[in-house]
Amino acid sequence: MADVDSYIGGELELFKKAVNWKEYWCAQIRPFIGKRVIEVGAGLGTNTPYMAPEQSQWICLEPDGEMAAAMTRAIKGGLMPGGCEVVNGTLLNIPADFAADTILYIDVLEHIEDDKGELIQATERLAPGGHLIVLSPAHQFLFSPFDHAIGHHRRYSRKSLTAITNADLEQVRLRYLDSVGFFASLANRLLLQKGMPSESQIALWDRFMVPPSKGVDPLLGYHFGKTVLGIWRRRG
Repeated sequence: MADVDSYIGGELELFKKAVNWKEYWCAQIRPFIGKRVIEVGAGLGTNTPYMAPEQSQWICLEPDGEMAAAMTRAIKGGLMPGGCEVVNGTLLNIPADFAADTILYIDVLEHIEDDKGELIQATERLAPGGHLIVLSPAHQFLFSPFDHAIGHHRRYSRKSLTAITNADLEQVRLRYLDSVGFFASLANRLLLQKGMPSESQIALWDRFMVPPSKGVDPLLGYHFGKTVLGIWRRRG
């Protein structure tokens, strides 16, 4: 994350057990994951194993020193895929001529103040034909005390996410996910106003809302949901 050295959010452990959700969005992006991968803002590495990183090079890029150290320990302890490499820093610590096949922002871009500048840096480090993948919370009107508590600058729509990409990127996929979970986010925004959900609320959402969303989302043409997924290919 380009302008964050110490992560203020506390949701990573909370969402660690959201297995259905992780498997859902991972299935959406796996076909676009190549051999040389940069996972920007990898956090504690809890998402990484779900993305099947059998790739020849998988860089877990994390600016928070404590989280980077925790991932290093997890790799040594066999809790993360052995092919992963931890880099404590931002894209500025990745050489500009590094040619990644895939660059991932999984619930990360909304934490970065200069998101447009960040994507320019990412594009420069993509090989021609490589994919940029962004998964982020959707709809600014759903911005809640929870978003504020974990350091979000914004939520995205398909339009606002498209607006920060550059001419070197060609859109491959742009859709909303988790149509059923949208109503939980709306309730939190309008009624609960909670800074952080409880473990039981996360479990309830993951167990009873994510599975039906997997069936409802395609029926709605992926036009409705609380999360936005964008995938772009570098031209050339």
